[in-house]
Amino acid sequence: MSSGVIALLVFVVIFGGALIGMHLKSVLPENHMNPDSKDVVKLSIGLIATMTALVLGLLVSSVKASFDDKNNQYNRICADLVLLDRLLAQYGPETGIPRAALKLAVTTRAEQVVERKSGIVSSADAYNAMISLEKLEAMIRDLKPSDEAQKELKQRAQSVAAQIVYARWHLLGGVASAVPTPFLVIVIIWLGIIFLSFGLYAPRNGTVVASFLMAAISVAGALFLILEMNRPLEGRIHLSPLPLQNAAQYIGQ
Repeated sequence: MSSGVIALLVFVVIFGGALIGMHLKSVLPENHMNPDSKDVVKLSIGLIATMTALVLGLLVSSVKASFDDKNNQYNRICADLVLLDRLLAQYGPETGIPRAALKLAVTTRAEQVVERKSGIVSSADAYNAMISLEKLEAMIRDLKPSDEAQKELKQRAQSVAAQIVYARWHLLGGVASAVPTPFLVIVIIWLGIIFLSFGLYAPRNGTVVASFLMAAISVAGALFLILEMNRPLEGRIHLSPLPLQNAAQYIGQ
């Protein structure tokens, strides 16, 4: 389910809960609305609101840590791509073909990211990139060092290429979602209960309805941002294409 659909669902639950609460106010018996009942409801909702705030805080912290981790992996991959090119350049003119293949792969990917305005990676992209990396690794293995310096450079290039492959697959799918579904479901239910209680004791007028509407939009928007940050390769809040563009610029020089 996309972030937009979930945010819309959150909005419906929250705003609908507030409207249901306002309707219940007119149908509940009078003794359910006395001050003692109101105090008990306030205490209960205060507890739920506190737990909701704690869970939302955990989600924000978890998503931010996950986003930063993937951003660091992404920057490391881009740096390793440049490092791999420099190692091949130091090896000698025999690496002209591997370097050209590396330049083409990185430049093509950078152009795709700019064109799509996101870091989204399709199945075809992932497969083609992996084929390119395998071919590049095969080219590096086929190199025939003529001295110890070239032998060392070949070993380092193979090690960096292997790191790029590992980091890339770890970035694409090696980390589970930072927003567990049960957490999200429970938070949405709690938010619905909280706004239902707000509507239960709120006066019925346009100003109150408008305030509930703005609050529902704000909360749904906050959850939308959290979910988008949880998808840094395909969401609207995505990783910057600048490191990859810089790598494409330096590779091959």
